[in-house]
Amino acid sequence: MPNMLTLALSKGRIFEETLPLLKAAGIEPIDDPETSRKLILDTNQSDVRLIIVRASDVPSYVEYGGADMGIAGKDVLLEHPDAELYEPVDLNIACCKLMTAGRENDSDNRCRLKVATKFVESTRRFYAEQGQQVDIIKLYGSMELAPLVGLADRIVDVVDTGNTLRANGLVPMEHIADISSRLIVNKASMKTKHVRIQQFIDRIREAVRVQDNA
Repeated sequence: MPNMLTLALSKGRIFEETLPLLKAAGIEPIDDPETSRKLILDTNQSDVRLIIVRASDVPSYVEYGGADMGIAGKDVLLEHPDAELYEPVDLNIACCKLMTAGRENDSDNRCRLKVATKFVESTRRFYAEQGQQVDIIKLYGSMELAPLVGLADRIVDVVDTGNTLRANGLVPMEHIADISSRLIVNKASMKTKHVRIQQFIDRIREAVRVQDNA
C-alpha cells in the first residue's frame, strides 16, 4: 500500500519503552506483541503498521525499504556504519553503555588480546583507535562465559547495571559509547512520504521532550 507507514521494531525492552512514545504520538497496536504470533501488527491508525523483527535486522529493513522507519539501539546502528539512513531523533530510552569487560585484576599485557563480542565493527574501531591489534571472536550470546573458559581475554558488550558481569566474576573496564534507542528513517520514504513522516517525527520528538521533562 503506497500510503501505508511501516515501522520496524524488536520485542523486549525497546518495544516496551517505545509504546508510551507511540501512544503520545497517537499510535497504539491493536494486537499485544507479547501474546500475538503475528509479525505485522495493525494499529489504531489504518495507515500505520508495525513489523516485528530481530533487533539486529531493524537497520536493514529500513535501509532496503522493508519499513519506512524503525527504532534501533545505537549499539546496533554502530554495526551498520555505512547504512543509508536518517537518524532524526534520539528517543532517550533503553539507555546503557557499550564497554569492554574482563576478569578483575587481569592484566592486558598480552601482545595480542582475544576479544569476544557480537559488536564486531565497534570493537574493531575501538581497538584500532587505541593502536592495539586484537583477535575478535564473534559470538551471539552468553558473552560473559568466554573469559571464564579461556576463549577470550576480554568481551565487548552492552552494560546496564553490571549485575550480570559481577555475577560471573567480571568487571566493566573501558567505555566505548553511550547507547540509547534512535528513530531511523528510510531516505526514499522521507522523500515520497515526507509530510506524513515529518508529522510523525515531530510528534515523537515532542513525546520525548515531555518524557524527559517528566
